[in-house]
Amino acid sequence: MRALAGGPISRLPQLLEAMVTVGSDHDLRRALDRIAENAAALTGARHAAVSLPDKDGPGELITHGPSPATEQPAGAFLEVPIRVQGKLSGTLRVTGKDSGGGFGDGDLHLVRVLATQAGIAVSNARTHAAARQRRRWIDGTASVTTALLAEPDTRSTTPNALTVVAEQGRDLADAATGAVLMPHPEGGMEIVAISTVLSEAVRAESEHARIPPQSPSVHQIRAGLAVFSDDFGGDPRSISPLSRHYGPMMLLPLRSSGRVLGALALCRKPGERRFSHTERTLGTQFAAQAAVALVLADRHRDREQLAVFEDRDRIARDLHDLVIQRLFATGMLLETARRKAQLPEVAEGVGRAVDELDATIQEIRSAIIALQQGPAAVPGLRSRVLREADAATPVLGSRPSVQFVGPVEARLDDEGGRELLAALAKALAEAAPLVPAAARPARIEVVVDALAMLPDGRPAVRLTVSVPAAPEALTVWERPL
Repeated sequence: MRALAGGPISRLPQLLEAMVTVGSDHDLRRALDRIAENAAALTGARHAAVSLPDKDGPGELITHGPSPATEQPAGAFLEVPIRVQGKLSGTLRVTGKDSGGGFGDGDLHLVRVLATQAGIAVSNARTHAAARQRRRWIDGTASVTTALLAEPDTRSTTPNALTVVAEQGRDLADAATGAVLMPHPEGGMEIVAISTVLSEAVRAESEHARIPPQSPSVHQIRAGLAVFSDDFGGDPRSISPLSRHYGPMMLLPLRSSGRVLGALALCRKPGERRFSHTERTLGTQFAAQAAVALVLADRHRDREQLAVFEDRDRIARDLHDLVIQRLFATGMLLETARRKAQLPEVAEGVGRAVDELDATIQEIRSAIIALQQGPAAVPGLRSRVLREADAATPVLGSRPSVQFVGPVEARLDDEGGRELLAALAKALAEAAPLVPAAARPARIEVVVDALAMLPDGRPAVRLTVSVPAAPEALTVWERPL
């Protein structure tokens, strides 16, 4: 584009055309490039530059034409300020007039108009960028809430839920690492979930790393205050060895209803741009909303668990009020039939059926106890006891009868459960030779009693095994509580 001859009036059509062209472009860099190009063309300058310094980053420097090798003599350049919403934000400079002379008042007016247009373009671009950025953070917050509430087993203290927060926060903040920290029982805070693009060595070093309680950052987080740093590695507030891996950092409290659940750390690599004021504000809002989502997910799971417990109670009541009563009545009828039976083999067969019903009633009662108690201290202990009984069936000729008395799983820890199972397996293996071949199939009875008492009056869990050939039940294992 060549400069038009004449004064400012003759160049007005070209100026208007330039303003329309710039105003229709929503890309800031292209708009500034056109402003530099038109500034050079309208003023007959060999070089034009738009400079927009940014305290949060390198800013923008758009140039047009060959850069002057040396500083031009006095009067050979023209520079005007670019203001964005009344604040000085940069400059528009033209250098080296083609005619070899200086820039006149007409050139100054034209450059000022273009500088005003540049300010408008910057303002519009920043407004659109801020709107897009806010929309992105809002969408990210919504996706975190959706992910947490859609996860059936999510709790605010489980890694899955917290990893969702760390991953989404890292992505939204364009950070290298996102990590969730929770209070440690011994003081300070501990990293419980991490998402990072750094090496596996850094990830391994970070997992379950602790920030000591004397850290100033910990005190600020516990007070519900965010911590910001432009250079985490060199920040005197940082006493964690992990800080050497990072530059700009945001440590944001996960706070809900006045209670600080933990913190979200978003860290960039050393030398990367600092977090802007807008990013700090959006990050703080994201952390607050994530904390609310974690609490909602926790309550959602509690409601689901309560519904499961209510269903277990209903099943237990139905088993007790309906199934056991009917089985008991059926057993009474069979017992009456056994007494009236004329043939011995009929009476014997009915008697075995009655015994089977009695054993079934005992097992149903054990199942009712299991349904009514809370989460087991040793998950699956009852199932494993029944599995041991099933495994011994081929050797014994019949499945042992198993009865549980009291809340067995709630009274035994992992070690106690393993000891009980080992003692049961040994007892069943030793019981097989005691049963005469002529007496098979024979019913061996196994009782796991969580309400047993020792001779000195202490409560205990006792395992007994009754073998038909033995005169009485044998206590094969017991453990004081």
